[in-house]
Amino acid sequence: MKILLAPSETKIKGGINNFDLNSLLFPELTSIRKEILHKYINILQKNDFQELSKMFGLKKESDINYHNRDIIHELTMKAIERYTGVAFDYLNYKDLTEDSKAYIDKNVILCSNLFGFLRADDMIPEYRLKQGEAVGELKPEKLYKEQSHLMEEYLQEEDILDLRAGFYDRFYKPTKNYTTLKFIKGGKVVSHWAKAYRGIVLREVAKAKIDSLEDFMKLSIDNLSIEEIQTKKNKTEIIYNIVG
Repeated sequence: MKILLAPSETKIKGGINNFDLNSLLFPELTSIRKEILHKYINILQKNDFQELSKMFGLKKESDINYHNRDIIHELTMKAIERYTGVAFDYLNYKDLTEDSKAYIDKNVILCSNLFGFLRADDMIPEYRLKQGEAVGELKPEKLYKEQSHLMEEYLQEEDILDLRAGFYDRFYKPTKNYTTLKFIKGGKVVSHWAKAYRGIVLREVAKAKIDSLEDFMKLSIDNLSIEEIQTKKNKTEIIYNIVG
């Protein structure tokens, strides 16, 4: 089973290794990644405050200046460790056992707004790009979606658990059967806390080393009970009720 996970705009600083674009999942995407990165770096070098503010999704000059750096020469860390935010906080990757970390590294695929499809253990630098924002005239989600056949081939023999926000369908939407999750509390769909529960679910999946959707359906997760399961075309949605 492979798990699809959205990135976050916020990232942890630091790193250990030099960046190697060719080492990322799907080397076939290297030319597209180079094109986007070239445009991204050109925009940084122009140092236009308004353009950088828009691309970064930031307003404070100090924040914008911080992210105006040549990311090609920045040190890297695993993508799953680089990203921060609610889902990643609740996943708490650093405190997992080595076996559970290895499960995440092998089975989680992230969808970066800049680099496209990444395995959790792909080594990436710190960068900033607002969700859905173009890089100059380039729209990364469009360029990567045009290559989504790579994901189709990669996932051909896999069960798919899609924990991404709906926006990331613009990068890749499975054409084979896949499963998503929805969380409700008091009869209402939760949004912000859905991110937390995606992280919680992923943590429990990794701890149990789940390898199929059949086994996932049997997984007991604290404070979650299955309310309903809906299937429409190739999408199955598990609706969890948050209890307690």
